[in-house]
Amino acid sequence: MRLYLPDPQAMDLLGAALARSLALPAVVYLEGDLGAGKSTLARALLRGLGVQGAIRSPTYTLVERYPVADGEAWHLDLYRIADAAELDFLGLDEAICSLWLVEWPEKGGQGLPASDLHVALSVAGEGREVVLRANSTGGESWLQRLALDNELPEQPVPGV
Repeated sequence: MRLYLPDPQAMDLLGAALARSLALPAVVYLEGDLGAGKSTLARALLRGLGVQGAIRSPTYTLVERYPVADGEAWHLDLYRIADAAELDFLGLDEAICSLWLVEWPEKGGQGLPASDLHVALSVAGEGREVVLRANSTGGESWLQRLALDNELPEQPVPGV
């Protein structure tokens, strides 16, 4: 699925739609250059799941944890790690996490669970292009539910 998000409000709508169509547990890999909107989308998805209060970027802490209805959501930013072995020091226990939101997943190597949904974000003019790809049967079901969401931003990608 490919979308064009012309403004921050459209990013918020996508995050809310992802939250509405989500079935836990799930693992989401967020990829894109610096400033592409990975943290913004993660924040919108967490808001859509009912997370209240501050939602901090894990740029320096590497992981931020949030209670959600069916467990705990972890937002990881692996940009600052030099080696996947560093994940061992973060105390990540797959048993208690129901949603993984992982920025810069390529730095995590085999230390991360396989993704259900891969989200590639890029700057496109004044907005963002988002490509969502399922990597599991759970991810395929998620994208099918997402496609049925009436509040999903329906903007064509410029030039496509």
